[in-house]
Amino acid sequence: MIQPGKSIRTFVGAKDFGESCRFYEILEFELRHHGKGFAYVSISPGIGFYLQEYYEKEWCENSMVFLEVDDLEAYFDKVTALDLPGKFHGVKVMPIKQQVWGAEFFIIDPAGVLWHIGTFRSDNQA
Repeated sequence: MIQPGKSIRTFVGAKDFGESCRFYEILEFELRHHGKGFAYVSISPGIGFYLQEYYEKEWCENSMVFLEVDDLEAYFDKVTALDLPGKFHGVKVMPIKQQVWGAEFFIIDPAGVLWHIGTFRSDNQA
């Protein structure tokens, strides 16, 4: 390795930047705006991504982000209680599915980005 990294952050597109900001704020992500149409969005220190006012349908609808959480059922219950599909056009929340490696549920954000929210089995930390 050339040098150890300090963080890795993906870029996520927004069809409507203001709507996406509201979506992530309702999910209790913290937004730090870095100019018009660009924000660092974090869920905890050192874990986040860049939200940008850029939308390319094929790119957004083929983007995926995986968020690992400790208590998947509690997270799912909290997310479903937010009624995101009732507040944002195109947003979907799908039920928890058991996988060989652990479990996950899916959220599709307002731009079509697919979020995998999951937890690994203790013997599988992929």
